[in-house]
Amino acid sequence: MTNKERIILGIDPGTNILGFGIVRVDAAGHPSFVDMGVVDLRKVESPYDKLEVIHEKVGALCDLHHPDDLALESPFYGRNAQVIFKLGRAQGAAMIAGLQRGCRIYEYAPRKAKMAICGNGAASKEQVSLMVQRTLGIKIANKYLDATDALALAMCHFYQLNSPLASVQSGSSWEKFIASNPNRVKK
Repeated sequence: MTNKERIILGIDPGTNILGFGIVRVDAAGHPSFVDMGVVDLRKVESPYDKLEVIHEKVGALCDLHHPDDLALESPFYGRNAQVIFKLGRAQGAAMIAGLQRGCRIYEYAPRKAKMAICGNGAASKEQVSLMVQRTLGIKIANKYLDATDALALAMCHFYQLNSPLASVQSGSSWEKFIASNPNRVKK
């Protein structure tokens, strides 16, 4: 990672509760807590109005904190396909707000963030909260579990930036491998 301060905004998208967490990485590469919270959308009736509120709130966070990077939880398939569609729309509204303000967008699977923070991809929200608190040296009430998930996404991104393997793209295509390693291909 470069010796430049950077701000990372983590977003745990949701159409009822959206969590956000902000981490500042100083020039020496040390992360610190900046802000966190939730956007409660349960009283907003229209699904389209919810997307507008998400866009506005994430945009306001970007305007206030000027993040360099936006780390979002990627939608995952659960029991109900409609849930993934709703989460994808919420994620998209947050992405657009960040992109309009020059943020670089990164997605992390929930299991990857949990693994980065707890060493266990199946960790509970409470375990993630506890580890985020210990890592950042802060105390957080359990009512902010969506916000601590967002902080975990920001920290996962921080760890990814500092990983010696960060330049190795997991899931990169065979075409990229072949182009980068022509001497290893037998014809």
